[in-house]
Amino acid sequence: MDFQLTEDQQMIQSAAREFAQNEIAPIAAEFDISGKFPADTIRKAGELGFMGIEVPGEYGGAGLDSISYVLVMEEIAAADAAHSTIVSVNNSLYASGILEFGNEEQKQRFVTPVASGEAIGCYGLTEPQSGSDSAAMRTRAVLSADGSHYVINGKKAWITSGPVADYMVVFASTEPAKKAKGISAFIIETNQPGFVRGKTEPKLGIRASATCEIELVDYVCPVANRLGNEGQGFAIAMAVLDSGRIGIAAQSVGIARAAYEAALAWSRDRKAFGSSIGSFQMTQQKIADMKCRLEAARLLTLRAAWNKQRCKETGERNTVEAAMAKLVASEAAMFCAHQALQIHGGMGYSKEMPLERYFRDAKITEIYEGTSEIQRMVIARQETGLR
Repeated sequence: MDFQLTEDQQMIQSAAREFAQNEIAPIAAEFDISGKFPADTIRKAGELGFMGIEVPGEYGGAGLDSISYVLVMEEIAAADAAHSTIVSVNNSLYASGILEFGNEEQKQRFVTPVASGEAIGCYGLTEPQSGSDSAAMRTRAVLSADGSHYVINGKKAWITSGPVADYMVVFASTEPAKKAKGISAFIIETNQPGFVRGKTEPKLGIRASATCEIELVDYVCPVANRLGNEGQGFAIAMAVLDSGRIGIAAQSVGIARAAYEAALAWSRDRKAFGSSIGSFQMTQQKIADMKCRLEAARLLTLRAAWNKQRCKETGERNTVEAAMAKLVASEAAMFCAHQALQIHGGMGYSKEMPLERYFRDAKITEIYEGTSEIQRMVIARQETGLR
């Protein structure tokens, strides 16, 4: 087993770190307060290839591997989780599904502008009445009498990048009686009639990653924009989430690392009772526990990324590896942010320092793209063989 990164992986990691620390970190607090979408830095990320890391060059991407993707995600998240959320959705939830299940025309038309940073993609699975139970969706897509298009009606909730997206992968029921097997996937162009954006959500964390509800009102979607076959949508959604969960695991590692590094520096510099607080046993326990959880999360994330690359060649699913990485890393992010804030004491609670932002940002990693409870269910079902 070789833990050494390749020269190309080290180069992309270094480039991502330089970009994140020089371009994103200085503005992170400002955009967290305003909640505005960071269009300029996202455009620059696209110019560097970070909006289509695993997308082949012929479709406007960087053509790199899955490990490079998680390395970039960690670096960006360590500077600002909101930026990394936008990057994750573009790469994992939007582009990966079209690359795996789309035809050549769809890849050229809908992946190329997004991977190059000229456009933004988003993903619509969750609904106001269905989160973890995504098969219970109410959005309907009805095929026209002449078979040329679908008419889609329904609402999607918590759509990351929804307020600014140019394209959206949407899931809708084409045969409700079949439940999960009656769900289909569609590529939506957001500048068409019937696409309605709701208010931007006032979120606890990752505030600069604009999020809103989307309503489709008699939206006309050409059959050519259906992704995969009718009834294949649920399988597409689950496969895409396998990829997305690795991105969130990497994001979680970045948040955990930022919190840990801040706590480590503070424990050395902060004095109490005549000594650095890092010399106190209870502080040392926190530092040790944070370091162990951070490294365990990073290794599980890298393993999941490595296995994802292998599964591309074998056709296997990466479900359990992705779930384990997402579960452990997200809980490590929350733990590290909590402990780091505690080490900082009152200053950790102040907006003058980034600890309270890390704490707020970390929480969502235990919720979106499958809650921690769902990840445990996925892992346990695989291990026991029981449903």
